[in-house]
Amino acid sequence: VQLQASGGGLVQAGGSLRLSCAASGSIFSAYTLAWYRQAPGKQREWVAHITTGGAIVYAHSVKGRFTISRDNAKNTVYLQMNSLKPEDTAVYYCNALNPAWDRNYWGQGTLVTVSS
Repeated sequence: VQLQASGGGLVQAGGSLRLSCAASGSIFSAYTLAWYRQAPGKQREWVAHITTGGAIVYAHSVKGRFTISRDNAKNTVYLQMNSLKPEDTAVYYCNALNPAWDRNYWGQGTLVTVSS
């Protein structure tokens, strides 16, 4: 699987962005899809994931503001980010995981900068 993330940019606090991550090369629907982020000087942290069956879990810090979704027909996972805060500033990475196949793929990251 090759993952290509896009949609990052500069936005003011309170604004919105929609990240996309397009996949190619494998059976997209067989993977749990996730978004992670890494702020400057910090470790990468999990943000949200959506399973093959559509179950969704969010990190507490983004719950109620971010929405993850997937379109298996388009081989794409999305992250709608609303009410953005300066502390959301980070490089956002998409991830595709299938433990049964021992497959774990990362996209290249897209930078989100939220100004105060």
